[in-house]
Amino acid sequence: MQLVDQIREILDDSKASDIQVLDVRSMTSVTDYMVICSGTSGRHVSSLASKLMETLKQKQQIAPLHYDGMSTAEWVLVDYVDVVVHIMRPETRAFYNLEGLWGQPALAAKQQ
Repeated sequence: MQLVDQIREILDDSKASDIQVLDVRSMTSVTDYMVICSGTSGRHVSSLASKLMETLKQKQQIAPLHYDGMSTAEWVLVDYVDVVVHIMRPETRAFYNLEGLWGQPALAAKQQ
């Protein structure tokens, strides 16, 4: 879970709100964890994603397999294979309700 903790710390330092970590290992083979957080605006969402990717590349030499959504910045997905990060505007997050879709509370969110 080291990568999850690094991602959570970077997002927290960048003022992301309501950071949740979902352990989805028992539900899918696509990824182990999902990190979901909110940005206050489109500019903040894209800034959070950029900061995350830049920091992990510089400090850990880790680049995402894929990222998407930077052009609209309503919902940016950053795929690190074992950890998929969803950075959303609050209204987009409420509409899609990924936490509810995956049917579980944020299991790892309290582990610090």
